[in-house]
Amino acid sequence: MQRIRLRYTKRGRLRFTSHRDFQRAFERALRRAEVPMAYSAGFTPHPKVSYANAAPTGTGSEAEYLEIALTEARDPETLRALLDESLPAGLDITDAVEARTSGLADRLTASVWELRLEGVAVEDAEKAVGTFLAAGTVEVQRKTKNGVRTFDARSAVTALTAAPPQGDPRDDAPLDSACAILRLVVRHVTPAVRPDDVLSGLRAVADLAPPVPAAVTRLAQGLFDEESGTVTDPLAPDREAATAAPGRAAATAPATAPGTDTA
Repeated sequence: MQRIRLRYTKRGRLRFTSHRDFQRAFERALRRAEVPMAYSAGFTPHPKVSYANAAPTGTGSEAEYLEIALTEARDPETLRALLDESLPAGLDITDAVEARTSGLADRLTASVWELRLEGVAVEDAEKAVGTFLAAGTVEVQRKTKNGVRTFDARSAVTALTAAPPQGDPRDDAPLDSACAILRLVVRHVTPAVRPDDVLSGLRAVADLAPPVPAAVTRLAQGLFDEESGTVTDPLAPDREAATAAPGRAAATAPATAPGTDTA
């Protein structure tokens, strides 16, 4: 059995797809691409796909990860291209490696988020960020299935900055409209601290309330490097292991497009 780890995105309107919606779309893509999937045992077998720390519905992402198990060896890059062609635009497979190490989920310990605050001046955002970072604790509330829960949104935040946008890709955006971009690095803790929790904290300690909902995008997730304060690529150990063992990579059979005669 071969295991392949994939990085995928949720862009544009596809950010509003739920995790269950993505699961259905991905399983359809597996069938279209004729991927030789391994299946679970039991009365209702299902393809062996492991999803890791999916982004909340309504948020975009450039760094979602999953792992699939195959019954036949395939070239990761060719497989990535086949699956990418089988998914709708916005759900894009951007990277693929053969799993040569254990513990992908254990390497997803932090995320980098971008929060676009329309109608908020950069100066106001900078003041709010300073107040938030200076606070020892910032208690926020979130409604859960077990009722309203109160927790600290400050302790999980390792970095938070405010800056002006670097250019607006939307043709209809007013050139003189106020807009601030927050860059947030947050550890994955329990209970999880999400970008909307940090926005609630900014509202609580600095009365920062954007007039429209923030556009939130996850830029990266991976292992948090304490020395540099950066989030590292969780697929890098698998690439390094592949480089150290080139003989096994050479033995991997290439994937082929559905319906291609390989005889």
